[in-house]
Amino acid sequence: MPFEPPSSLNIADYFLEERLREGQGDRVALRTAERLWTYREVSQLAARFGQVLLGLGVRQEERVLIALPDGAEYVGALFGILKIGAVAVMVNPALEPEKLSGLFASSRAAVAVVHGSAAKAFEAARGDLAWPREMLVVEGGPSTGSVFSTEAEKLSGELETTPTHPDDPAIWLFSGGTTGLPKAVVQTHRSFANSTELYAKRALGYREDDITLSVPKLYFGYATGSNLFFPFSVGASTILFEGKPTAATLFAQIRRHRATILINVPTVIQQMVSHPQVAEQDLSSLRFATSAGEALPVPLYHRWKETFGVELLDGLGTAEMWHVFLTNHPGDVHPGTLGKVVDGFEIKVCDDEDREVPDGEVGRLWVAGDSRALGYWQDARKSAESFRGRWFVGGDLVCRAPDGVVTYCGRGDDMFKVGGKWFSPGEVESCLMRHHAVKECAVVVLENAEGLAKPCAFVRTEGGTAGLEDELKSFVLASLAPYKHPRRVIFLDDFPRTHLGKIDRKALRGKLEE
Repeated sequence: MPFEPPSSLNIADYFLEERLREGQGDRVALRTAERLWTYREVSQLAARFGQVLLGLGVRQEERVLIALPDGAEYVGALFGILKIGAVAVMVNPALEPEKLSGLFASSRAAVAVVHGSAAKAFEAARGDLAWPREMLVVEGGPSTGSVFSTEAEKLSGELETTPTHPDDPAIWLFSGGTTGLPKAVVQTHRSFANSTELYAKRALGYREDDITLSVPKLYFGYATGSNLFFPFSVGASTILFEGKPTAATLFAQIRRHRATILINVPTVIQQMVSHPQVAEQDLSSLRFATSAGEALPVPLYHRWKETFGVELLDGLGTAEMWHVFLTNHPGDVHPGTLGKVVDGFEIKVCDDEDREVPDGEVGRLWVAGDSRALGYWQDARKSAESFRGRWFVGGDLVCRAPDGVVTYCGRGDDMFKVGGKWFSPGEVESCLMRHHAVKECAVVVLENAEGLAKPCAFVRTEGGTAGLEDELKSFVLASLAPYKHPRRVIFLDDFPRTHLGKIDRKALRGKLEE
């Protein structure tokens, strides 16, 4: 059954205030290093943030940029923005100054809510721009502008939620593509409620006794949903911590809070199973873990399952559809695939002429559902290309089996013809990951001096690399067709990353061209 929202929908009410009306105000909502926060306390914090923003002149539908580390203040600021009917623009607090300046100019954000430790950098990025009009600084370091903690002490913990339409803009997300600059995706209140009902509640079965923990930070839509909105929708609680999500940190957080759901990504899954003290770790409190953001290699799935005995659910979502719409389901996992479409969404697989291809053939993924964004901010041309009627058409290539199971085949802009045959880097990456020395890898294609496309592999290991290049080439040759093996293997200590933490393939191609 599809989800039908009420005629007036504000997700601050849907995710937060409804818990108080249900009598769950004293349940634990947030678990931070400092203390536990109840739903009532989070509501009060959001009310104070909303009042400060109103005092700064923020009006309904104006943008408010939020750049904070994960913690109670982030949650309070986000819900405070939503409560007053404004639009949250969630950004990485460590974003480069030149990207910040462009974002300030394009978003025309009324206010930027920033952490004290980053305030000077944000002020410098603003320069002579008229936007944001104000910087609201949350305590924690050198500051300029208004300081939230000082203002909030004088304010009431109550604030009426501004009524909004389900299709009003609620949050800006940024596309997670691995090439080029991210695009600002304008998402609605309807989208967030829809995916919560269909994916979190029905497909995964979030419940009120869950305790969630996430590798991605809250500015990433995958985490905003899985580690904040989804648990809040059922009265569960979430673990929030600042700093890098290392394997050791995650093990400690699971042990301390007895987490039941872990929101993960392949890079950190690899780190966790490779940790020197992995045999000493107890993950028995976890009901399941999820993986998204990048393809999950089959060997890594099996290694995780054998190591921890916890089900790992791979899936695919996009900022344009807000969250996951293809997933493996609890009790129905198909390793190496994205699983099946979430009930309430619809997909089709098409060729370059927009014709559906038969099951078993590779084509571009089309997806429809009520989590579709309004479009890209200030990019009408790209919006027209990608948002076609009720469908969103991105760059993902997939293959659907007759039983409905979907396999990820890469992105259209990553596919190349090598020796006249189509080549998917993901296939070679999965092969390389089966080698015991490979901890992380990425395959890109570069044209040689004769204009011929040749695959090259970037590899991270934790040991020596003497003789390993030829060994890895031979390893791939033994499993795949000869044209697919990497002509070069380049070893890195770490990979360049995008704003969402994915491997930056554009930067890798730049390394090859140097």
